[in-house]
Amino acid sequence: MNNQNNFTREDIADSLHADFGLTKKDCLIFVNDIIDVIIEGLKTSGYVKIHNFGSFRVTKKKSRIGRNPKTLENVMISERNVLKFKPSRMILDNINKNNDT
Repeated sequence: MNNQNNFTREDIADSLHADFGLTKKDCLIFVNDIIDVIIEGLKTSGYVKIHNFGSFRVTKKKSRIGRNPKTLENVMISERNVLKFKPSRMILDNINKNNDT
């Protein structure tokens, strides 16, 4: 994978293709299936844990009054679901180890 901050599904599939030699089409199907499973788990239970990676949780934010900073006009922000991610200890340790060098 190249050194960039944003990755597309195709980038991940290309990396799998390069590492494992599967066809690009099969790799893209594999990546899409994994993402679909995560999304479906969040829809049904609101929580998905990936061992040694982290956990995703859907939480509700209440409606509130916000302010447009440009016009200073008060606006009602509606209630909505937000996605929170908590990285695993292994990921945090790996990130912190790399920052020490």
